[in-house]
Amino acid sequence: MQGYLRSDGRKGIRNVIVVAYLVECAHHVAREISSSFKGQSVHLIGFPGCFPNAYADRIMNALCTHPNVGGALLVSLGCESFNRNRLLDNIKASGRPGHLIGIQKQGGTRKAISEGKEWVANALQQIESVEKANINITDLVIGTVCGGSDATSGITANPAVGRAFDMLVEKKGTAIFEETGEMIGLENVMSQRAVSPGLSEELRKSVEKAARYYTIMGHGSFAPGNADGGLTTIEEKSMGAYCKSGNSPISGLIKPGDIPTKSGLYLMDVVPDGEPRFGFPNISDNAEIVEMIASGSHMILFTTGRGSVVGSAISPVIKICANPETYDRMSDDMDINAGKILLNEATLEEIGNEIFETILQTASGKPSCSEELGHQEFILTYKTFEPIGPSCLPA
Repeated sequence: MQGYLRSDGRKGIRNVIVVAYLVECAHHVAREISSSFKGQSVHLIGFPGCFPNAYADRIMNALCTHPNVGGALLVSLGCESFNRNRLLDNIKASGRPGHLIGIQKQGGTRKAISEGKEWVANALQQIESVEKANINITDLVIGTVCGGSDATSGITANPAVGRAFDMLVEKKGTAIFEETGEMIGLENVMSQRAVSPGLSEELRKSVEKAARYYTIMGHGSFAPGNADGGLTTIEEKSMGAYCKSGNSPISGLIKPGDIPTKSGLYLMDVVPDGEPRFGFPNISDNAEIVEMIASGSHMILFTTGRGSVVGSAISPVIKICANPETYDRMSDDMDINAGKILLNEATLEEIGNEIFETILQTASGKPSCSEELGHQEFILTYKTFEPIGPSCLPA
């Protein structure tokens, strides 16, 4: 595997230019710029809010300096609160080409689009010279999320991802799982896998926080489509979602934007800290994907039983279909048919091996189905987090 060496020592498996709007008022201009390069490695991301938010600031800084990103164009209206100059400085300090367009200062929509298109075209040529480097499994960070789950998810795709995660961790790679809102009732089981007593307590508290937050906000992670797909209770869905983590010891607990300090298996806590206040909607697959990418994920393993077509900007999404009927109907969107387990055409171990091999192939440059179809979904909203404590990371 060969990738792109960045100045901080991390290595990317893709080399994309991101066009990032810094307020919703700049979204149209940024979209017009990025859509001019359809089929090329130009991805649209952004934050819609005008009021400042430390979480969004942190995520945007992490994304614009992600190992898969070669450069970034920032699109500002000019009067929003986002600290655009600091973001630009951080991009340039990382050795990447960066540029800031202020729509008001530039003279409006047409002039801003014209300048942006010219800069992106030059930047695409510039990043072709980025230094290449061999990538080992130890360099890879892989996230996982499930969406559109049904009764097959917890017995095929999810445990197969768990097998692949066990292989990845054994070979000194890094794996991230999340969805604490779908682990309510499993906190004691999960906490027993922690590498230290302090971490065990932190894992348990993260699930208790999710339970409290969901109760106050009236949220839930059991959708009508889950029931239509044969899931009967939230407990059944939660146990199936938990299977994605495999059986390896849990090395740490991170929050969005935290970079794992060592290889191993990490739980990501995506539920905001403090009293429920604003901006945290019910579970959103793409928001969680963005948060795992912000923590360094080179790609995302996405399991689905009912069928989901979403991808992401910056990092490839690998679709693992749990249900053989769904796979037959939506095979263009699916990378792996874990439903073969139900038909006795493959074992969990065999599908786990197939997932692991697909990780290596994707890291080597093979596009996933969502990449080939042009999916670049992206969501970033308001949240608030406190820094993780010393017990959360391995010594």
